[in-house]
Order: sequence, then C-alpha cells, then structure tokens
Amino acid sequence: MGAGAESAKRGLRRELLAVRRGLTADDVQEAERALAGRAEGLPELAGARTVAAYVSVGREPGTRALLDGLHARGVRVLLPVLLPDDDLDWGRYTGPGSLKAVERGGRMTLWEPAGERLGPEAVLAAEAVLLPGLAVDGRGMRLGRGGGSYDRVLARLARAGAAPALVVLLYDTELVPEVPAEPHDRPVHAAVTPSGVHRFGTSPGGPA
Repeated sequence: MGAGAESAKRGLRRELLAVRRGLTADDVQEAERALAGRAEGLPELAGARTVAAYVSVGREPGTRALLDGLHARGVRVLLPVLLPDDDLDWGRYTGPGSLKAVERGGRMTLWEPAGERLGPEAVLAAEAVLLPGLAVDGRGMRLGRGGGSYDRVLARLARAGAAPALVVLLYDTELVPEVPAEPHDRPVHAAVTPSGVHRFGTSPGGPA
C-alpha cells in the first residue's frame, strides 16, 4: 500500500507541476490577488493573532499579497526556515524587507525570514497554518512536494495536542477526485482557490 501510494503521488506530482509550468506570469499574479481576497475573509484568519504561512516561489499560488495583508492587520506571521534535515524552523515576517533569498542545495531559491530564529516549536502558537501543496481531494487529503517538511510540522502539532486550522492554497484545477494517501498523511480543513473556499469536515474557526 505504502509503495503504491508513493508511486501514485509521484505520477500525480509530475502532472500537476507540468500544468503549473504552463502558467504565465499574468496567470500567477491574477490568481495571487484573488487568493489574497478569499483567504483574508476566512474566519480562521480573520480572528487569528498568529498565522504560520510561507513565501510562494516560482509558479506556486502566490502568497505575498496575503502575507502583506495579514501583517498590515497586526497579525504575527511566522515563515519557515528549511533546516538541513528538511525540518522547519520559523521566523517572523515584518514586511518584504524582512526576507532574504536562500539557495537550497542548488535546487531552488527560497525566500526566508532574515531575523531571529524562533525554533521548530514556534508553530505551536499558530491559530492557523497555511500549507503549500499541489492538490487536495474531497476528503481534505493534501498532495505536497514530497520533501516531508510539512509532514513533520503536522506531526509536531498533533503530538502537542495543538489544533490550528489547516488551510492549503491552490489553483482551481488542483481540486482533484483523489489524492493517494499514506497512514501518516493528515487532512486539511479547507482549501482556498481563486474561485472560492472549499471545506472538508469540521474546520476550526469556521462552519463545517
């Protein structure tokens, strides 16, 4: 089961990444504006004092407009710092000038917070966690990039008994019939796409 699910995930990732590579810069910018408007209206974010998020790169659904909107409202925004073992540390976002470009293993350039490191446990203070992803299905099962960083974050939250709202940001075409799931996979509560908000089960801070 595990090997079959992982193989199916790899195939689905290839398909979805190929579609993303076909997006134009205008497509990405238009989606970013729409996503920010949708996400900022979420009850899970409207009432949050601390939100763990991330800086989008490449053709990922854009997050910068959302980060700036949250920061302008006085929300404490935490951003990840990728550690050598692929776990995540965290730092604060205090505006575009608080970011630095970091090359990771020659594979990609990430934008990470330049200030104080708060430690991997800092995410436990978040009332909402925005997760990157490539797809989500009707059960709320998320397809990630395969690095396992956010699997560690979700496991850390579960061990601590923390229950923040888990939200994934996607393009409309990335709502799929089924994401192959493994025993360690955990569902998200909601997905935000440019066209709307999609909920799965009971989401903390919002209706079912």
